[in-house]
Amino acid sequence: MKTRIVCMLLASALSAAAGAETVVVVSAKSAVATLSKEQVADLFVGKTQQLGGASAALVDQAELKEDFYTKATGRNAAQIKATWAKLLFTGKGNPPKEVSGNAEVKKFVAGNPAAIGYIDKAAVDGSVKVVLSLP
Repeated sequence: MKTRIVCMLLASALSAAAGAETVVVVSAKSAVATLSKEQVADLFVGKTQQLGGASAALVDQAELKEDFYTKATGRNAAQIKATWAKLLFTGKGNPPKEVSGNAEVKKFVAGNPAAIGYIDKAAVDGSVKVVLSLP
């Protein structure tokens, strides 16, 4: 009986995580209020490096990376890695810093008005501002 309950709870938690909404965030101090999906995609594939008039500081979250890039750019993580490798090799850009977890992304973004990253919607607090939702 206990095993059955544990399995049901685990299945419930996994389906809740799968349905979680990812949001793109900037510092609460940033002048940027909203961004389109295309603007976010352009930043995270290196087509543009400016955010609110400053050089953008991008941050990836290891746990949400695949889901984020699929939703925001239509590309998978391997395609993104290849894109950034080419940009790095040609001197046209540096890939996003990669951190682990919502708290690390918020810490990075909150401390830099030119930073942008993504987290679970449930993790949003006063230190960051949502500029795009990716359901």
